[in-house]
Amino acid sequence: QLVQSGGGLVQTGESLRLSCEGSERTFSSYSMGWFRQTPGKEREFVALIGWRSTNTYYADSVKDRLTISRDNDKNTVYLQMNSLNHEDTVVYYCAEKCFRGSLDPSEYDDWGQGTRVTVSQ
Repeated sequence: QLVQSGGGLVQTGESLRLSCEGSERTFSSYSMGWFRQTPGKEREFVALIGWRSTNTYYADSVKDRLTISRDNDKNTVYLQMNSLNHEDTVVYYCAEKCFRGSLDPSEYDDWGQGTRVTVSQ
């Protein structure tokens, strides 16, 4: 089970960090991904990180502003978001996947409950 935290309301240009805590039993051996979704659209890949933190990958639209990281001692993956704008107003989801990460949300094994980020203009 993945439990997310850290969403909320911010102003344009501000920063926010999302957290996602996983199971101690499995977390360190799973790749972790962040996705986002707006109503009526499919879930969109944002970033992923391998289980040893050496491999990260980002969607082109966010790679200059977002940073994914993980702390296996805390069973937690983070998404640091900087220079937020109105287009970042969506619900973010974390997900875990056994072995190699993927850009395809259908390949993930478990999901967080989602956390809403709202960026005011």
